[in-house]
Amino acid sequence: MNPRPILVLLGICFLGVSAMAGDSKKPSALAEQRRMELIRTFSSDLVYIRTQFPMGKMGLTIKNGKISPSGEELTKLLGMWGPSVKPGDRAIITMFQMKGDRMHFEINGGPVKKKKWYQRIQVGAGGGVMTPGGTPNDPINNPRGSYVDLVFDHQIPDVTVEQVKQMLWPVFDFDSKSPLEAYLESVPPKVKDAINAHQVLVGMNREMVIYAKGRPQKKIREKDGDTEYEDWIYGDPPRDVDFVRVVGDEVIRVETMKVDGQKIVRTDKEIDLGGPAVATAAQKEKPVNAPTLRRPGEEPRNAPPTVSSPRQPAPVPDPPSSSPSPPPQFQVSEP
Repeated sequence: MNPRPILVLLGICFLGVSAMAGDSKKPSALAEQRRMELIRTFSSDLVYIRTQFPMGKMGLTIKNGKISPSGEELTKLLGMWGPSVKPGDRAIITMFQMKGDRMHFEINGGPVKKKKWYQRIQVGAGGGVMTPGGTPNDPINNPRGSYVDLVFDHQIPDVTVEQVKQMLWPVFDFDSKSPLEAYLESVPPKVKDAINAHQVLVGMNREMVIYAKGRPQKKIREKDGDTEYEDWIYGDPPRDVDFVRVVGDEVIRVETMKVDGQKIVRTDKEIDLGGPAVATAAQKEKPVNAPTLRRPGEEPRNAPPTVSSPRQPAPVPDPPSSSPSPPPQFQVSEP
């Protein structure tokens, strides 16, 4: 009896068993019923934001519980373009898609405004093409919209709605009932306790101060050397009065005037949020080479005279010639 066919048969059986064992380790694909539950839940769902999304076409990606971009890269994007949405903001999921190895969630219309159906119509006449609505073909940025991609390995596994919500917890809050609750879940515990106690800590940003004390009744903008700052004033005598000094987007000083005349000043940083503070567009410094409407060499009005180099006297015009020029001659045509 030839043993070769038996060895070949045993090899085939061994490969089949190995393949079945390997398939058992892979997560099962998303079932159709689960797919429909996810679509019904995350289509037009309201959420609260737990982190900052950068403005522009770049959104966030979550894979294995880690967000990207993050750290210095995210801080750089926020410094260049500003945030699209920030912690505590309420947003709506306007698009939910499942494709390949990821789930795609667009909020507030996505980073690019979608065109209407009539804006896609093009009419050709005389060899040219025009859009009746006059809308340009270039995409228009949506400053309040962004997206997040939830990425899996190889394919979307058979996950439940609650499991997906847990995976999205770093960016979305589905359970809060108010913006304050959502915001408190996104800040450090020390900041959370201070906000609940309506206290301001040195090192907080503007948004934290507003959540803790509300918007100030008075604001005083001053300048100390080259540093511009704002004093936010809370309270009126005969009650305690708080003076919160803000530079850029950070609290650097808190002064409290007690009813009994006691003065308490705190300047040591009590909370470190990490990363450079991001100022709003109104707080950005004026560029050195700011545009101007003055002609080259023209000085601004009421400007002090420069003493770097003496001005040259204007040239004296030549005296008029002794013989005046003849008057202009007019000709009258006969009718």
